[in-house]
Amino acid sequence: MSIDLETAAKVAKLARIRVDAEALPALAQEFNTILGFIEQLSEVDVEGIEPMTSVTPMRLKRRADVVTDGDRQAKVLSNAPDAREGFFAVPKVVE
Repeated sequence: MSIDLETAAKVAKLARIRVDAEALPALAQEFNTILGFIEQLSEVDVEGIEPMTSVTPMRLKRRADVVTDGDRQAKVLSNAPDAREGFFAVPKVVE
């Protein structure tokens, strides 16, 4: 697949990036380079290879799955400009 100037302009518009007309050829070439690299990756045979999370075998650290209240209510509310009864107090906006 090859990216032309029109497609590069469309991608830039969808990404909400303003690209000058003279920069479009370089952008299209960069897209084509990226797509070429992706095509190279698709040529690698990964049949029978298990996914891994690290290059060295190790178990991920896990915490105990225990329900708690967090025990941080006072710390969280310490920065609040107005806190009442353990909650953030905000101005009334609906009459």
